[in-house]
Amino acid sequence: MHTVTPDFRIFTEPQQGATYDDLLAVAKKTEQLGFDGFFRSDHFLKMGGVSGLPGPTDAWTTLAGLARETSRIRLGTLMTSATFRHPSILAVQVAQVDQMSGGRVELGIGSGWYKEEHTAFGIPFPTKLFDRFEEQLAIVTGLWDTPKGVNFSFKGEHYELTDCPAFPKPVQTQLPIIIGGSGPTRTPAFAARFANEYNAAFPALDGLAQRFQTIRDACEEYERNPADLVHSAALVVCVGRDEAEFRRRAERIGRNPGELREHGIAGTPTEAIDQIGRFSRAGVERFYLQVLDLHDLEHIELIASDVVAQL
Repeated sequence: MHTVTPDFRIFTEPQQGATYDDLLAVAKKTEQLGFDGFFRSDHFLKMGGVSGLPGPTDAWTTLAGLARETSRIRLGTLMTSATFRHPSILAVQVAQVDQMSGGRVELGIGSGWYKEEHTAFGIPFPTKLFDRFEEQLAIVTGLWDTPKGVNFSFKGEHYELTDCPAFPKPVQTQLPIIIGGSGPTRTPAFAARFANEYNAAFPALDGLAQRFQTIRDACEEYERNPADLVHSAALVVCVGRDEAEFRRRAERIGRNPGELREHGIAGTPTEAIDQIGRFSRAGVERFYLQVLDLHDLEHIELIASDVVAQL
């Protein structure tokens, strides 16, 4: 396990209703306040009882814009769905945005899960999701790892590439790949084989240390140093200077205050600091703080000044 001070990234869900300008404002505030990164989901259909207006934005189009309008923060997805893009095209897109950012991009990628979203947009929702995902990972990493001047070929059950030129390359020697999920077998294997970071999405504190141990065990099985893999968690954040402000923010995002305290980083700044400490002791080295009200920039300022700065 790493023994480093946790870093903090702002994580957004634009499919719930946000424009590019909304995301730009949050990203600039994220950079100004000293957070480590700005990440966004990769969805095209809203979830829950929100309007979703003015409609979805594309994750990698957004990140390309932010790559030119920020200068320091890391940029990436939690998580790009492997069902949305052909892996060779995804490799080109991500490498290009990495070039546009000067080497600040990270690829969070998952197998895909939201069937209603696929139905709404006419995207095939395949069987054998994990088999297809494994081939995606092999192709994306294979294209980036192929030496310059050498073509890349791949033949699998779902994808076949013949003499692909394997360009462009990311600026980073090894562009970080983030893999998440709670499966007990294949997810740990994928993380050990392909990832630089394992992410637990909205985990319960009880059992999190054991989940991280499963990832370390998989690394050892594949003869990889477990300390090479960052352990992170995505958690909803909702903080108020006092109880009344916290409850107002909880109401605006349609969440129960008690449920937020149980499952997220929530309450007063003192409570939030205590919750972060508990997750850190369970092994979380990096926190993705899910901000659901993207128009409340004062909330992000409070998290920076009264929570993160105090740690």
